[in-house]
Amino acid sequence: MRKVFDFHGGIHPTENKHQSVRTPIANAGIPPELIIPLSQHIGAPARPVVSIGEHVLKGQMIAEAIGFVSVPVHAPTSGTIHAIEDRLIAHPSGHLAPCIVITTDGQDEWEKHGGVSDYQTLKTADLIRIIRNAGIAGMGGAGFPSAVKLSVKADTQIHTLIINGTECEPYITADDILMREQASAIIEGTKILQQMIAPKNTLIGVEDNKPEGIAALRAAAQGTGIEIVTFPTKYPSGGEKQLIEILTGQQVPSGGLPSEVGVVCQNIGSTVAIFNAVVHGQPLISRITTVTGESIREPQNFEVLIGTPVQYLIEKAGYQYEKNNRLIMGGPMMGFTIPDTGVPIVKTTNCVLAPTEKELSTPPPAQACIRCGMCAEVCPASLLPQQMFWFAQGKEFEKLEEHNLFDCIECGACSFACPSNIPLVQYYRASKSEILQLRHDHEIAEQSRIRFESRQQRLEQAEQDKEAKRAARKIAAQQRAEAAQESGAEDPIQAAIDRAKTKKAAQQQTSMGEESEREKREKAVVSIAKRLATATSKLEQAEAENSDLVDALQTGVDKTREKLAAAEQALKDCEQCLDTDSAEQHPSDAAQVAIERAMEARTIEASLSPQEKARVDLEKLQKRLEKSQAVLIQSQENAAEEKVIEALESTVARLTAKINALQQQLSAAEEA
Repeated sequence: MRKVFDFHGGIHPTENKHQSVRTPIANAGIPPELIIPLSQHIGAPARPVVSIGEHVLKGQMIAEAIGFVSVPVHAPTSGTIHAIEDRLIAHPSGHLAPCIVITTDGQDEWEKHGGVSDYQTLKTADLIRIIRNAGIAGMGGAGFPSAVKLSVKADTQIHTLIINGTECEPYITADDILMREQASAIIEGTKILQQMIAPKNTLIGVEDNKPEGIAALRAAAQGTGIEIVTFPTKYPSGGEKQLIEILTGQQVPSGGLPSEVGVVCQNIGSTVAIFNAVVHGQPLISRITTVTGESIREPQNFEVLIGTPVQYLIEKAGYQYEKNNRLIMGGPMMGFTIPDTGVPIVKTTNCVLAPTEKELSTPPPAQACIRCGMCAEVCPASLLPQQMFWFAQGKEFEKLEEHNLFDCIECGACSFACPSNIPLVQYYRASKSEILQLRHDHEIAEQSRIRFESRQQRLEQAEQDKEAKRAARKIAAQQRAEAAQESGAEDPIQAAIDRAKTKKAAQQQTSMGEESEREKREKAVVSIAKRLATATSKLEQAEAENSDLVDALQTGVDKTREKLAAAEQALKDCEQCLDTDSAEQHPSDAAQVAIERAMEARTIEASLSPQEKARVDLEKLQKRLEKSQAVLIQSQENAAEEKVIEALESTVARLTAKINALQQQLSAAEEA
């Protein structure tokens, strides 16, 4: 017999376990709707990979892991994604959280899957990948991702693998019934863990109040080298650190991990889930949950789909609403009151307790602490609950951390033993949440400070660089001025300044003078001519691209032509009023030449007959057609984009149609 040890403190509450193990595990069935939270584990929540209205199959991944400490989520049965939204979940705070809601179809149709029966051939990395992809997290505690816990560093020596079958919390029998009915799966799952970790010792720890489960495990473990170790019943021997001390005599240091003392722990339920994932290829989509309490007509254990509403589950067990004073998720020691019966079962839900008022009375009002010290005597983590209570009341968070607040496993032993009925665990739990929030806020503030200081440093450096450049330019200018003065040459900088001043003075003088009427007319013609050229260019581009803006641009071009004609006529009228000598004094620049050409073209166009004007338009269209055809051929040879080629083909077709119509019009006019 292996020697077992004891841990400090502990209590012996009434067990009340026999009620729920009188019948085998029952199948809870498929509820009409499943509510699946994206965060059922410690770490980053999963990210949805499905959309509303999508049909999913049983075992299909519906949310992926987004970090190292994260696991994916799978559809517990087939159905349709009804919503992806915030829903009320089972949590002490009663807050909302992102969930995927599935309307089930009752078909329970599996996605194609398959396991590896000869898992001995797989490498550790392959087994960890399978466990991670199956979404397995701790099913007996805080829900730590199993793949992370099993990813032991290469330089860490693990000498003991412990499978936790203690289940010390009153009322809960989910692990006990698993040991009775699926002992062989537990042993096979343990062998998979052995292959991954290669420990010297493999222990399954069970309290001695589970004789049937112990017998089944010992029968299944014969010849495997796996030890089934029993020890006296005491709460909370199922705590990870307490179980390690019981089985090995070693204490995990404050703030440390079991791997630091060469130990890895896994829960019984998680071990079965690992077996199903590796051997059968099934993700974690259901679990064994105890439904018990005197308000339940038929207390028993159910295999229930993750996401099943609590209301559906308790009705399966014969829930008597009139007898129940409150619903608790978990046991009476570490559980919490459910805010609503519509909250879902999650991966860590090992029990739904529906007690009567007589069975589990409402806690009486807290009284003043009498400093009896009983809380310290029963604390399994050897903490000082009384001092921690005072610090929590005063929000002295630094002192709380100095007194190892985060070593508290929230077992509730101190609250159970307190004669003043002080809810000590609630104070510690709230203080932990506040401290974690303060840490998060501090991290955000620190990041903001670093970003601000970096920005200020960049701005200061940029200003220093500008100042250095200005100083360098000033020195260089002084040196050039001195060199110019010595050589007798004109200072180029001063000369440039003088030229700028002269130009500015000339501009001011010009603006002060009255502009002649003819200059105004000329500027108007030039301005409108430029606008016409721009509008015509945009029109041609739109026609080449077969744009919807062709009609609007054509209207703009026509209006601009009318304005240009009016401006040209006004200029012509003005010139007729001037003397010939005065007109010859104006220099002929490029703009003037353009104006004269435009006026000449306008005059010629006005003198044309309708048939002659149509022939001119026909020549223009034919030239545009030739140009568009050339561009089309070049684009086809260069393998341009299909959209560009389609636009050019449309332009060629449109121009061809216009030419044909114009030719028909000319033919009809000539025949007439």
